[in-house]
Amino acid sequence: MEQSFIAYIENSIKRNWDLDALTDYKGATLQYKDVARKIEKIHIIFEQSGIQKGDKIALCGRNCSHWGVTFLAALTYGAVAVPILHEFKADNVHNIVNHSEAKLLFVGDQVWENLNETAMPLLEGIFSMTDFTILISRSEKVDYAREHLNELFGKKYPKNFRKEHIAYYKGEPDELAVINYTSGTTSYSKGVMLPYRSLWSNTTFAYEVLTLEPGDKIISMLPMAHMYGMAFEFLYEFSNGCQIYFLTRIPSPKIIFQAFAEVKPRLVIAVPLIIEKIIKKNVLPKLETPKMKLLMKLPIINDKIKSTVREQVIKAFGGNFLEVVVGGAAFNQEVEKFLRMIDFPYTVGYGMTECGPIICYEDWQRFKMASCGKAVSRMEVKVLSPDPENIPGEVVCRGPNVMLGYYKNEEATSQAIDKDGWLYTGDLALIDAEGNITIKGRSKNMLLSANGQNIYPEEIEDKLNNMPYVSESIVVQQNEKLVGLVYPDFDDAFAHGLNNTDLEGIMEENRVALNAMLPAYSQIAKMKIYPEEFEKTPKRSIKRFLYQEAKG
Repeated sequence: MEQSFIAYIENSIKRNWDLDALTDYKGATLQYKDVARKIEKIHIIFEQSGIQKGDKIALCGRNCSHWGVTFLAALTYGAVAVPILHEFKADNVHNIVNHSEAKLLFVGDQVWENLNETAMPLLEGIFSMTDFTILISRSEKVDYAREHLNELFGKKYPKNFRKEHIAYYKGEPDELAVINYTSGTTSYSKGVMLPYRSLWSNTTFAYEVLTLEPGDKIISMLPMAHMYGMAFEFLYEFSNGCQIYFLTRIPSPKIIFQAFAEVKPRLVIAVPLIIEKIIKKNVLPKLETPKMKLLMKLPIINDKIKSTVREQVIKAFGGNFLEVVVGGAAFNQEVEKFLRMIDFPYTVGYGMTECGPIICYEDWQRFKMASCGKAVSRMEVKVLSPDPENIPGEVVCRGPNVMLGYYKNEEATSQAIDKDGWLYTGDLALIDAEGNITIKGRSKNMLLSANGQNIYPEEIEDKLNNMPYVSESIVVQQNEKLVGLVYPDFDDAFAHGLNNTDLEGIMEENRVALNAMLPAYSQIAKMKIYPEEFEKTPKRSIKRFLYQEAKG
């Protein structure tokens, strides 16, 4: 079989010509033939503007149909796509556009309001992603291309545009396709260079483990500028003839619920936070009543209740999905235990931008609880530890998913990939005899106790997040003591008539209860209440580096 990612895209457009492809939720739908026509028009703009193969095209905006069209247009032309997270601050967007040497920028309305074109002097043109109009042009060629677009298109296809006309640039496996700037749980973004083989291998993996059919529906909730969302809510589905719904707005649990109920997606791809919010807010409270707790203890009633609860949870996700795939961050253990108890079809994968993204996965029926699966096909995974079943070590991996390196940053590349092609992930994990990987934390987050013991703050936070009135937390080291920073669930607290002083008392009780579960060297010395949510990356991981220094 030809190992070509673009062949997947081209064949899908031809095969699914009359099917619905991309839908803006509460808005218009493009069929596969409409996507093909728009791609063709963007190619004409590129050609007339003097864009060469290998030139960089940046895109920055919320998920929408035109985001998908622009991305596919760049790749099928042989240009390099530079997707930029729309949550990035303006100066970060300017830096990425300049660092990547992008020639054109396609931008969403909300993002454009905050940008300053003079801070991006290398751009030849800026286009609106909403309707592909020119916002800024610095070249007569760009102006000409946009003004005469329909005329040029008509000249090229005088009869009408048909699937037989489609013949895209295929690219070599090691050729650069995408530069994806990491979301930065560490402070500085690096440009991850992903070749065509990485996109091909990730898409092929999805074909091997997921069973979607043409016409199946899916909701895109994760930012498409992030590889997890792009690979498994967009590229695989598009290459398979599915219909993708973009929420086009910030996905609050309320909007997600509504969309699940209406679209009834065939597959749910999510980050833990979304699942946890839905379960913690809508399901667990109903099971915490004394009557329910008693009924759960009776064997026959217990099974009946479990199946009722399972039906409710499945309905919350639209009731039509084959499985829920969770990734992007660690899963809360109490929520995971609950899902396992009711036989809910979920699985947890593991990956990173540098692998575009997938490294480990396991089908939900064989999935080992608290792990994140095994090495996926075509990838090798090792844990560097003298006793990897019992002592955590760094996860390293190699295979076709792995990046070419960091753009214009040889030093960072040589630190990440060794001469034998092993990528050092920075994650610490155990691996069992069957090859299941269980992540313990990030090596850079690991804390050392005064007597030299390794402390994984993520494991402590996992317990702390299940305690009364804790919405989210991070554990940091201050003056050699561990401090729990907590953002409380203020809504819940105030609904129960509690004030800030009461909350401080409750957090102290939580600290005592938490320490009873922890070895002496990893106990929390004090709790500190934060008045607002912790700042997060677009993948919804807390930006720890902002809080490490916080003195208390």
